[in-house]
Amino acid sequence: MTSKGRILVVDDEPNARTALAEILKEEGYQVETAADGFKGLARAEEFGPDLVLTDLKMPGMDGVELLRKLRHHASDLPVVLMTAFGAVETAVSAMREGAADYLTKPLNTDELVLVIDRALERVRLRRETHELKSQLTERYRFDNIVGNSPEMQEVFKSVAQVAPSRATVLLTGESGTGKELVAAAIHHRSPRKDGPFVRLHCAALAETLLESELFGHERGAYTGADRRREGRFEQANGGTLFLDEIGDISPSTQVKLLRVLQERQFERVGGNQTQTVDVRLIAATNRDLKQLVAEGRFREDLYYRLNVINVCLPPLRRRKSDVAALSAHFLERFARENAKRVDRFSDAALAQIVAYSWPGNVRELENVVERAVVLTDGSTIELHHLPAELGAAEAEGATPTIPGSTMADIERHAILATLEAHGGSTSKAAEVLGISVRKIQYKLHEYGAAPKSAVPAVRKTEKGELHPR
Repeated sequence: MTSKGRILVVDDEPNARTALAEILKEEGYQVETAADGFKGLARAEEFGPDLVLTDLKMPGMDGVELLRKLRHHASDLPVVLMTAFGAVETAVSAMREGAADYLTKPLNTDELVLVIDRALERVRLRRETHELKSQLTERYRFDNIVGNSPEMQEVFKSVAQVAPSRATVLLTGESGTGKELVAAAIHHRSPRKDGPFVRLHCAALAETLLESELFGHERGAYTGADRRREGRFEQANGGTLFLDEIGDISPSTQVKLLRVLQERQFERVGGNQTQTVDVRLIAATNRDLKQLVAEGRFREDLYYRLNVINVCLPPLRRRKSDVAALSAHFLERFARENAKRVDRFSDAALAQIVAYSWPGNVRELENVVERAVVLTDGSTIELHHLPAELGAAEAEGATPTIPGSTMADIERHAILATLEAHGGSTSKAAEVLGISVRKIQYKLHEYGAAPKSAVPAVRKTEKGELHPR
């Protein structure tokens, strides 16, 4: 039978100690015992209990002193005290020092088991919460937002500067560029990191539902509202609220949102009691809010309240130099999550990935790599593991894949083809590729290609090699 947990019983009375051990073993616990506080301290170090059940009054080292020493070494170790009725006040005082609970003698078996189960459950929940926070911190640290391109370095710089403040942030950029990931990174690098990070996709909800989600509602506010419900602002109190697709909210909701930003106050739907919250707002949109303001579809005052700090996330086609690194990052992640030993892309597969324009941005690349990891049976992602549309784009005139070519060949082709597409402009090509103009000029000299004012082109030999014409 699987043990429900390890319990150390410390009591100087042999009969009581033995009886407790037998009761707890019958309940499914693994039990060790000690005859006094000093032995209990040594036994705890060897046994590693999940909970200590100790008598309060013992010679030498009493239960309170044992509690202090145990919690000095393991602050989350629950300690339950047993005491005679006349010493309850001492036990209550011990709880202020960190005791999980206390029991009065003579012990009731049902109460004993209930108190122990409850104490262990609290510890389990605390540890799970800590683990989840650790996982979130790990996922949203900067190391996991991959990008060495100049555009992404600017994003990292902006996030590092704005995170410690309480300023409202507006994230802009196309769908799939990673706005939620950046919002979470801001939160987890801020003084609010121990508070909640709450998300809401505004475009996915009708107006009435959106207001209820944002501000909550009172019982009877509308049909089906059978109880009071807190909204996202209340849930995010003390933390950060991320509102995605902010450009899609209705004019009436815009008015209420503006009030929260100005006064940090609102009323639940169907209520008249004012709620006050302390929430940092991060908003995101893939729409041009300035244009919406000009068209009268978005409040100008709200726009300026949201746009205190603007961070624009570049589309993946403008950060081509990050595609290979992102692909490797997703490959490692999904191989780990799917317990598969997939560790590389074939040259042909990587060439096609780098060549593709990625209209769905990072999210599309993430989905493609996950699909490929799931489909492959070996250690390498091959060309046939990639979606057909990547090859279809090539057939329609996108940058061709180059099976068997080296990364240097692929880089040369990318530079020359991008220059050709932009009329020989090194500045435009540098912007698209995410590299410096100086590097393009150096590479052109290395390739022996035409000067930057000319329009370079490439040809493919019978062996599939690329050379400047």
